[in-house]
Amino acid sequence: MAARDDDKQSIPELIYDVGTNVTYRKGRFFGKGGFAKCYEITDTKTGNVYAGKIVSKKLMTKHNQKDKLTQEIAIHRSLNHKHVVGFHGFFEDNQNVYIVLELCRRRSMMELHKRRKALTEAEVRYYVRQILLGVIYLHQHRIIHRDLKLGNLFLNDDLDVKIGDFGLAAKIEYDGERKRTLCGTPNYIAPEILSKQGHSFEVDIWSIGCILYTLLIGKPPFETSSLKETYSRIKRCEYKIPPLSQISSSAIKLIRATLQPDPKCRPKVEELLNSEFFTSGYIPSQLPVSCLTVAPRTDKLEKVVGRKPLLEVNAITKLSGYGMIFVGFSLEKNKICNYKLPAKASGNPATDSHHHLVTLRDQLCSVLKSNPSRDTGVFGDEATDPAAQPIVWISKWVDYSDKYGFGYQLCDEGVGVVFNDSTKLVMLANGKNVQYISRAGKEFYYLMEDYPETLDKKMKLLSYFRRYMSEHLVKAGATVPVRECDSLSRVPYLNQWFRTSSAVVMLLTNGTLQINFMDHTKVIMCPHMAAVTYIDESKSFRTFRFSSIEQNGCNKHLASCLKYALDKISLILG
Repeated sequence: MAARDDDKQSIPELIYDVGTNVTYRKGRFFGKGGFAKCYEITDTKTGNVYAGKIVSKKLMTKHNQKDKLTQEIAIHRSLNHKHVVGFHGFFEDNQNVYIVLELCRRRSMMELHKRRKALTEAEVRYYVRQILLGVIYLHQHRIIHRDLKLGNLFLNDDLDVKIGDFGLAAKIEYDGERKRTLCGTPNYIAPEILSKQGHSFEVDIWSIGCILYTLLIGKPPFETSSLKETYSRIKRCEYKIPPLSQISSSAIKLIRATLQPDPKCRPKVEELLNSEFFTSGYIPSQLPVSCLTVAPRTDKLEKVVGRKPLLEVNAITKLSGYGMIFVGFSLEKNKICNYKLPAKASGNPATDSHHHLVTLRDQLCSVLKSNPSRDTGVFGDEATDPAAQPIVWISKWVDYSDKYGFGYQLCDEGVGVVFNDSTKLVMLANGKNVQYISRAGKEFYYLMEDYPETLDKKMKLLSYFRRYMSEHLVKAGATVPVRECDSLSRVPYLNQWFRTSSAVVMLLTNGTLQINFMDHTKVIMCPHMAAVTYIDESKSFRTFRFSSIEQNGCNKHLASCLKYALDKISLILG
């Protein structure tokens, strides 16, 4: 298959900024869009790590494209705010323009949305409040972003929101100025932009309303399968609050206030921040990383808010980490365990294991129909999609089910056990907070030093499994620091597992299906992201969208892994 022009972009391993005499080492590929590719880059002298947005000059063929890049740089470099992606410099060589930006390791809120769908109101307040603070700063500096959307809202390690991508931003030069450029993203674009009657700061308020709706309801307000119909609905301001959404009246009022067809009727950003939705509800000071893929503990939110839980807690979650150690221990050889999926737990597609497996089965069927092993040339950066990379996976396991159960360690050093009586225990990486799951799937939360006597034996076994798999941590006396937001954490856990002669198959409660093969290769599949992560014998870690494999193919071994996964899913589902 012929490479596209943007695939041929030449990016050196060492990138030198002549103006500042700084050399950056190119690191992990983060993704691409438009004319740019994004990599992790490291200052070779200081060790500081940044995101490098690298724009190929070969692709900037039109004069207005160069002008747009110049304007983007001019606007972004003038900004300095906690909730705006930091701008650290730019330079160029004969091949590319390099923009050095703050690194946001937790990706964008688009990935959060895909994995979580509807969030709790406490989380929405946390995120949207930070978005508003950033937009207030932009508007005070007479900047309209004009492309506020989940994909342009980035998250750092502490889950702080950072507004980024100023490619469509514009500066208002005088009071009353109206811009007339048709720009934006379909699901977030304001009606006055579509009508070409002139627009200003109010378009950002409309986009914030779309973001608010999407985070609370789980899908954009005007989304349809047709761009023409989506635009038609936006012009008519035609959207509905689903009757079963159970969002608060203050949230509905705020959505309606922002999604006003007449821009003059929309409130200012400061007014949104002072609305009842924010002033009368709980806003966490910080969120745990687990919230990237699972709702926080509702028992904590219930105590703070003083009313019923914001959602039902059932088996669903994810967490985070980047280490890649995969170790398997078996205390009983050639064991093949009984396995079957329990009855559908909640009927909620976001938390339903049966729904996850059906979705994954259908995705794999589509991939395998395309005959993916037809081509072997897709393993370069261009074929991967790091944004779809799993946030949680199992890095170690030990099968002691002949006596007690199956133990495992998550990639963030959290540890869990599936006991032979189908109950489960999970310990957070901090070694302090514990989650107990009954046979009926109900969750209870304890501390390692404070739990019911009836769990004494199981807690001791959990500690035993942890020592067995994390002896290097225990010897050093190391634990992850306890943070205040850990009290909100719910952690992902192993829901079902079984072994065959060639693999260990593990289904996590967030829908992730992980298969560790005896040849030391692994696949981690996520139905939410419609993607597979393939780990080869050398522990190379690459993530591919299923759609990319359908289009470009993959190597024969990955194709055989996907076929094996489909066979096992079909067997589980019956």
